[in-house]
Amino acid sequence: MIGDRSTAALVGRDGSIDWLCVPRFDSPACFAALLGDEDNGRWQLCPVGEYDVSRAYVDDSAALQTTFTTESGVVTLLDVMPTGDGRVDVIRRVTGVEGRVQMRHEWLVRFDYGTAEPWIRHVRDGAGGGRRSEGEGAIVAVAGPDQLVLRGPRLPRAQGRRHVDEFEVRAGQILTFAMTWLPSYRDIPAPHPALVDETIHDEIDWVARLDLSGVPRADVVRRSLLTLHLLTHAETGGIVAAPTTSLPEDPGGERNWDYRYCWLRDASLTVTSLIAVGAIEEARLWRDWLLRAVAGHPADIQILYAVDGRRRLTEVDVDELAGYAGSRPVRIGNGAVDQEQTDVFGEVMLALDAARESELGQTDDAWSLQCVLLDHLADNWQEPDNGLWEVRGEKQLFTHSRVMVWVAFDRAVNAVERHGLDGDVDRWRELRDKVREEVLTRGFDEDRNTFVQHYDTHEVDAALLMLPIVGFVAGDDPRMLGTIDAIESDLMRDGLLLRYRTSSGVDGLAGDEHPFLACGFWLVSAYAEAGRLDDARALFDRLCDLANDVGLLSEEYDARHGRMIGNFPQALSHLTLVQAAVRLRDAADHRG
Repeated sequence: MIGDRSTAALVGRDGSIDWLCVPRFDSPACFAALLGDEDNGRWQLCPVGEYDVSRAYVDDSAALQTTFTTESGVVTLLDVMPTGDGRVDVIRRVTGVEGRVQMRHEWLVRFDYGTAEPWIRHVRDGAGGGRRSEGEGAIVAVAGPDQLVLRGPRLPRAQGRRHVDEFEVRAGQILTFAMTWLPSYRDIPAPHPALVDETIHDEIDWVARLDLSGVPRADVVRRSLLTLHLLTHAETGGIVAAPTTSLPEDPGGERNWDYRYCWLRDASLTVTSLIAVGAIEEARLWRDWLLRAVAGHPADIQILYAVDGRRRLTEVDVDELAGYAGSRPVRIGNGAVDQEQTDVFGEVMLALDAARESELGQTDDAWSLQCVLLDHLADNWQEPDNGLWEVRGEKQLFTHSRVMVWVAFDRAVNAVERHGLDGDVDRWRELRDKVREEVLTRGFDEDRNTFVQHYDTHEVDAALLMLPIVGFVAGDDPRMLGTIDAIESDLMRDGLLLRYRTSSGVDGLAGDEHPFLACGFWLVSAYAEAGRLDDARALFDRLCDLANDVGLLSEEYDARHGRMIGNFPQALSHLTLVQAAVRLRDAADHRG
């Protein structure tokens, strides 16, 4: 992934940008080969013929350097999306390192998720139009509201519906290609390649300011934090769950969802991770986004919103796209927007409580919002919901949801008792105790000595690992130790953890899924809380080692085939990695 904190692109090992939405994470894609084929749009720069590949980010930045080695020479490809210019730019810099390498350049734009072929024209710099001369000018692709402008030392020529070129790069030679998105009614701008070095410096400087002293696998933690930073929209503060849609949880199946939106849960957990390492400004941005997004009557609160806080995210299928590995439908929008997920109240209160305890402090608006949400929750907490896994089956009384209700009231009581804020603390304290008693009575299976997924089942759920993390029970409580045993017994597959058993039918969907990486990191934290530090470190290392060659994690992992599964990169995987690393550090310090 490369990104500019307004959107992100995915770059393959073959030098092809196969996914890019412009101008925002949740905008339509202009390169959509990831969910179809090259005819759905891509931008590729790679050697002609056979080559070996290695990749790495430039230090702690989002600048991706791909090294191609051929029989005749070596070239590098540097991909950067500059920040700070208020527009979407992609800069691709080809540098000859050794010998001579014949390169292939293909630029195939297809707007509206790979379905709209644009009108293409060539312009000369300063001429306002006319025919292109070699080594100057630009190619302009226009369709509806969108316009992409490609500049470079030599530009690909039309070959049917494609624009393709081949050129030789010699050692010491540097060729820079720049693409800019802008509305189709705007004049063509000048390129900004000079911002590349400034962007790299700014990202490295941001990571250097974080407090990562003593955390295990600090290199992986730094990459995870930068990934979360890149998934945070710099202007609105919205944090997206992933930059992709419809990368399948079950290849060839129907479990394909659009994650390019801001979930209150994922964003709240991201904020707590960022605060834990001192990233205060990102937390401030999200808090301001939250206040705007959920403004209005509390009954209208949604579990997810668009990057700008927009509410209507109707789910539709894009029939023209074949889907990744034939996985259909390809979905745009997310039907979960209409679900009831009571746990989000607890996650929001957790994040705002962490903000209050940090140097970010408290604002009157934030506390007013919390009081309104708590009043609504107090009147409606007993209703069944769809749970944090967004099941599309029958609503249930999910134990995790009930625990997060307890969290919401517990953090509210803490705000009054510890910080002296005004609120209906007697009612909140009574409800907190009532919810806790209900969970311990109805959400616990005495025979198996384990908490259960919901009140009407004996099944377990990996989300139960959150109970000690949020303070509902101690990590070494016999009930929690029994829950860990049951989860290991029922949900462990190939040494990794499933969310729940899909065979129970609770989610109302066909097919199966693979181990969910966030659940594995929750187990690391649960091990640490239970005093099983050796097990925690071993599992943490194994999970970190599943990251791809540049340190990124998807939603799930197929251990049997050694491949990423689900939307990528996934904020929840990276934020739980950070949480687990911090908890391991704290547990080691406590034991020491």
